[in-house]
Amino acid sequence: MIRAERRKFGFDALEPRDYADPDLNPYLKLHARFGPPVLTAAQAQIHAGAWSSAFGRKAPLHLEIGSGNGFYLAGMAAAHPEWNWLGMEIRFKRVVLTARKIRRAHLSNALIARYDAFHLGDLFRPSELDGIHLNHPDPWPKKRHGKNRLISASFARQVAQLLKPGGTLRLKTDDRSNLERMLAVIPGLPLRMLAMTTDIARHGPPWPADDDVITNYERKFRERGLPVLALLLVRDPA
Repeated sequence: MIRAERRKFGFDALEPRDYADPDLNPYLKLHARFGPPVLTAAQAQIHAGAWSSAFGRKAPLHLEIGSGNGFYLAGMAAAHPEWNWLGMEIRFKRVVLTARKIRRAHLSNALIARYDAFHLGDLFRPSELDGIHLNHPDPWPKKRHGKNRLISASFARQVAQLLKPGGTLRLKTDDRSNLERMLAVIPGLPLRMLAMTTDIARHGPPWPADDDVITNYERKFRERGLPVLALLLVRDPA
């Protein structure tokens, strides 16, 4: 099986002989049997284009790409119980850590899917998302690693397609190149910058300050006196 499919499906792509491997990531099996709020890759695909079925209700749908340990997803889901929140994370351990936070907080409006963010089109239909939240994506600064960068022209096209008109993208980053790259790939697309900041701690985020959660990465950078940048984009009518 090709590597891209392994990245997307993980547990779902394993063959019987794989389970005898003593080096198998213990969180791989754990995420598969965890149950709600975890969705395996195969389970997430079932809800593509019909996410209200996953949450058991119709509500605005917000996606966090790269949920990490789950502080932001759980915090925002608690702050906005009127919205459905879906986290997307590629690492098995982080899926489980996020799921535990969701369970401990008794949040019925949050789910975490183990999926590859390079394949958003697998899970969402045009104009299905009300908001996309992207926190501290890896900038992959070396030129030879450019293919690994999430922020790209292809990503921007997917954002423009999947956001509803009026939907927003919130980007937080500790690396200026991420912000600059995002601004460089949106010309010609129905995406427009509403606001930006080069230091959230000093100037506040480019959205209401009381509508934000400090991420684990953001906290660490603040403690070191380093700035975290942020960008707010909106999807205009085509």
